[in-house]
Formats: sequence, C-alpha cells, structure tokens
Amino acid sequence: MGRNTRKRRTPLATKAIAASAALALGGGGLIWANFYASAHESNNQSWGGNQTKAATAQVATISCPDVGQKLTNVPNQARGEVAGELSNLDRQITDAYQRLATTRDAQARDTSFVQNSILQPLQDRRKAILDRIRLEITRVGGTAPGDLNTLATCTAQNANQTTGGQQQNGGQQQQGGQQQGGQQQGGQQQNGGQQQGGQQQNGQQQNGGQQQGGQQQNNGGQAGNGPAAADFVDITKVQANVRAKPRRSGNASTGTFTTRCGVNANKNHNTDNVIVAPGVTNGAHHLHDYVGNQKVNAFSSNNTFLQGGTSCQNRNDLSSYYWPVVRIQDGSQDFDQNADGGGKEGNVGKILVPAQAQIKYVGSPTSKVVAMPQFLRIITGDAKTTTNGLANANAHWSCTGFENKVQLTTQYPICPQGSKVVRTFAFQSCWDGQNVDSANHRTHVAFADASGNCQNGFKAIPQLTMRLVYNITPPTVQNGQVKNAYAVDGFPEQLHKAATDHDDFISVTTGGLANKIANCVNRGQNCA
Repeated sequence: MGRNTRKRRTPLATKAIAASAALALGGGGLIWANFYASAHESNNQSWGGNQTKAATAQVATISCPDVGQKLTNVPNQARGEVAGELSNLDRQITDAYQRLATTRDAQARDTSFVQNSILQPLQDRRKAILDRIRLEITRVGGTAPGDLNTLATCTAQNANQTTGGQQQNGGQQQQGGQQQGGQQQGGQQQNGGQQQGGQQQNGQQQNGGQQQGGQQQNNGGQAGNGPAAADFVDITKVQANVRAKPRRSGNASTGTFTTRCGVNANKNHNTDNVIVAPGVTNGAHHLHDYVGNQKVNAFSSNNTFLQGGTSCQNRNDLSSYYWPVVRIQDGSQDFDQNADGGGKEGNVGKILVPAQAQIKYVGSPTSKVVAMPQFLRIITGDAKTTTNGLANANAHWSCTGFENKVQLTTQYPICPQGSKVVRTFAFQSCWDGQNVDSANHRTHVAFADASGNCQNGFKAIPQLTMRLVYNITPPTVQNGQVKNAYAVDGFPEQLHKAATDHDDFISVTTGGLANKIANCVNRGQNCA
C-alpha cells in the first residue's frame, strides 16, 4: 500500500542560530507519596523585569488533533499498522513545522501563505493517512471512529494561544487523582494566556529568538522553537500549591520498594519510542535517557527485553525506565547536532545527565496492591500539551527545598543559588486487571481519585514514582529574554514547553520480583 511506516523520518532542518543558555538545578527532600495524579500549578506572578509581549499576529506553531488518543478500540491485529500510520502523521507535522519556521518572509508578504501553502497541503496528506487507518481497522473487523476525517484539519497557533508558558490565576495544584475523562480540578489552565519573550525589538534580534529571513520567529530558544522567557518562573515568588496527601485508611499499603538503576551515565540514548511507535526509527522525534533495560529501541520485543540486561543493581529488574533528556541551551551542541531527533528537529544544546535518579514504588492510601503484570506499559504525561492542552499533563517541576510546597506544570523553575532543579513523575496507579497496553496507551491504566481510590473496577498496583535531580546554573530573564535556558527535548512544534514533560515505563521482571514489590508495599516495609 506504499506506506513508509518502517523507514527513517524526513529530518527537520531547523537552524540553530541564536544562542541562549544554561540550566538551574538543586537538591532536596523526597516526597514520593505526595503525588497521586496529574498536578497543575497555580501561579499569577511572572518573573523578571521588562518582559515583552510576543506579537499576536505571529504564527508560533501548528496544532493538529492527536489522532492516536481518539483510537480507543483498535483491534490487536491492526495496531502495528495503525501505529506506523500515526508515526507518519507525526512526521507530516514535523515537516510542516519546518516549513513554517523557514518561510517567515513569505508569511509577512502574504497573509494567506500559512493556510494555502502549509495547512491545506498538510490537511490533504493527513486525509490520505486517516483513510488508511480506517481501512486497517475495518480490514480486521473493527470499527473506526465515524468522525475520523474531521481530525485531518490543523490550525495555526499564535504565541498567545500555546498552552505552555502561561500564567494561571487562582488555581491549585491537583492532588489526589485525575478525573476520568481528563478533567483538571482546581486551576484549569485557559488557552489565551500571553506568552512573553523571544521577540524582535527595533530590528534587533534578541537572545532566545531565531532570525528567519529578516523575520523574528518569537518562539525563543537556541533553535528558534523554545523555550521563551515566559516558560520560566522564579520559584521563590510562587505561592505554595501542594495539597495534602489523601488520608490513609486501615487497609492502606504503606510500604516502599526502591530500585537503583543509575543516571544513564553510560549514555544509553535513542529517539525511538517502542510503546507508541514500534518498528519506527525516530518515532519520538526527541532523545530519551534510558535506565534499567539496556536493549530498548523501536524494534525491541518482549523477548528482547528478557535478554536485554539491566543497569539496575537488582538484576531481576529488567524494566525499562525512559524519559526525554534535559539540555542546556548555551550555544553548544551535543553528539546529535546533525541527527534526526536532535539538532535537525530543534533539540539543541548540551545534554545534561541527572545528578540523581531515584526510582521508588509506593502503595495506595486506601487498599492493598496487586503485582504489576509482566510487560505492562505505562506512559505518564503528554508530549503534545502545547497543542493538546493539559488534560493528560503530568509534569512536576520544582527545586530542592521547595518540593513539598511548590510543583509546577507549565513553567520551568528558576531555583535560588544552592538549590537544584527536580523533575518528579508519579505514574498511574490503577490497572484494568486485564491489559498490559491499550490502543491509545492510556485507557488500560488510570489515576486514583481524590481520595486515593481506584474507580470503574480498576485494581491498585504499586505506584511508580521517579525523581530526577539536576545541577543547573539558574537562567536569568532580562528585557523579556531568557539567558542560560534549559528545556526538555520534544517534538519541534511543541516549543519545548515544561508541560510536555513525560515519562515511559515497561515492567519486565524475573525471579518473582513483581510479587516481591507488591508484598513489600502491602506489608508496610521499606525495601530495596
């Protein structure tokens, strides 16, 4: 059928021109059991002095419906082919964003250029792939969503429409569970906040912006696709937003199990994503750190995992733990500056190895847990929140010394001197009891509710929590521009927003380890 689902992607030839630079990190206490679901910070204070507003007429990025999240009933026989087609959709968006980023002169001369030369051709190409997805599903007796064709249309987003880097008013961090259907409780972020920084003033290019044919891209960052000044906040000026943990019942599972797997000092990296895009090289379009299982790439299988070896001290822990790398955007480049998923797709700067990477399984405040099934796959967070919104966001950014008080979702923290940047992940802790994955990679697991209970017949499993600590020189914001920026890798059109942070996990154990973890947690022991 002429599909290109197993071939290498067309690279995004994004130029790395303006240098903007460095990270801010710190050290602090553990709050593993403090997260039971997605957390969204509330913050109505901006950081820095004279921040300039991005021109509202400037198209910042391309927003396309996330087709994969709509496909909840793909038959198993069709999932491989459908995953390949979904990867083709991602490649198309990457290519369209490249064209958007390199045609600023044409856009300035012709107000219809983006629609006629970028969005309409993209829609036509997406329709062809959506037709193939429908065919793959129906070919094996499945039923495709009736509104699949409506997902072909993409839109242009201005700088003040992107989800990341906005301020919130009056909301509180959600603790205690994500509502079914992805509704955020307390402080739902509204589209339409103003993004600041990274724009051209008086014909002069500012740090953090990319010059394209005389026009300023306004997205900030060393490669011109973020982060911008508004994506950072001085954590000392953010009001406390961490809610209390759910109250424990008499049946709570209060133990912990820690597995020590290192910080990826051996630089085990790739830009694949075997969960979402199996068999597709560069399916993630950004670079991951891998700890645990040492043989994970797009072509790995369950059998491969069992033979992969591990970086974990417990040799029975063959699980794969992987997350997007953090880079310092200081004008430097790393080994992948000319590679797909790296510099060719706007992921630039020096890759930073975590100073600490702590992996811990915790229990449920209301019940005992059952062991994780072999080969269970969980993705927490959403790599596409800039265009998807925050329904599936689960980013937690903070600084050592602040973790019990402030957790950020839509901004990166600027930590005070002596404090380190901390990324924390709290995975879904409820399992449907049957499936190790689902068509959209989400519906087989869920977050507990606000009281810590699993709903809809789901069973509590040990909750995977991860805490990554980084030593980063604090960024500064001057005149609306960020210097010494840091950011996570991401899809180029997602503009390196903090909310796009996410984490991936495949449970692979031997020697009865899964049962040992559950038993330790249920007995209230602290094991390692």
